[in-house]
Amino acid sequence: MNFSDFKHNFRYFRKLYFAIGFVFVILLLGIIGYVTIEHYSLLDAVFMTVITVATVGYREVQQLDAAGKIFTSLLIITSIGTFAYAISVITRYVIEGEFQTYFKHYRVNREVQKLSGHVIVCGYGRNGKQACEQLRSENEIFVAVESKHDIISQMREEGDILFVEGDATQDEVLIEAGIGMAKALISALPDDAANVFVVLTARGINPKLKIISRASDESSESKLKRAGADNVIMPDKIGGTHMASLVVKPDVLEFLDYITERVNIKLEEILFSHLPEHMKNKSIRELEVRNKTGANIIGIKTIKGDYMINPSPDTMMEPGAKLFVLGTQEQVDKFKNILVS
Repeated sequence: MNFSDFKHNFRYFRKLYFAIGFVFVILLLGIIGYVTIEHYSLLDAVFMTVITVATVGYREVQQLDAAGKIFTSLLIITSIGTFAYAISVITRYVIEGEFQTYFKHYRVNREVQKLSGHVIVCGYGRNGKQACEQLRSENEIFVAVESKHDIISQMREEGDILFVEGDATQDEVLIEAGIGMAKALISALPDDAANVFVVLTARGINPKLKIISRASDESSESKLKRAGADNVIMPDKIGGTHMASLVVKPDVLEFLDYITERVNIKLEEILFSHLPEHMKNKSIRELEVRNKTGANIIGIKTIKGDYMINPSPDTMMEPGAKLFVLGTQEQVDKFKNILVS
């Protein structure tokens, strides 16, 4: 058991540990008391303590003097309260499902430790939840990191989410989420300062990680990028721009919403390295993507990071480039089949 597992065990069973500890302390004090006050042997002291604490009504091992009677009376009073507390804690764990909660967390934690190439989403608020839903729709494996207990309870009830409970700004929490083996991290915390800290921490642990962060204030964008974020998204700004565009050019925005919301329509990015040899270093016209699959190459990102929108048929496929292919699910799948054939 590693230190992280021990912390989780202690957190879930803390009251149970305390209850058992109290019972143990009462038994120990009883044994010491009878050995010291009544000069019992160790076996007699253990027996006398057990029958006293259990209140079973057996006779004393030997006649008690005044001090022994006072000690026994105090031991009975103390043990009644202690045992009542211990029984209530054990009953709550069994009846209210605390054991089930622990073992469910233990199973989730083990699954997270086996992951590789997954996405970590820090914060399961409005934006974080939307990110998780989109990742799920794209069959991406993700782990949500959340610190609020009420949201954690909601995630447990949903049952199909891998999550880590804790503060995403802490190194050990991100390590528990498998940041060393993750391919990307989305920091969707509501506080910009916390997002900066998450980005700094994540970049320090995994320099190759792709990091996308949320920001509320425009001044935070440059800070997040300096901290190591590859992309910074401002939901409030996007929302305002989107609403204004619905007034100025409503049909264009509705068309884009139609494309992004329709399950059967896909916009995929294809790396040059994923192209088969006979498709490399050829022009878009020579690829005949439209004729063979029905999909369209609507954009290219060059190795320098420049974007070419609606590239001409004579544009060459060069090393390091990315293709953006738009089509129905069937058309995009047909194009992917050509890549692996």
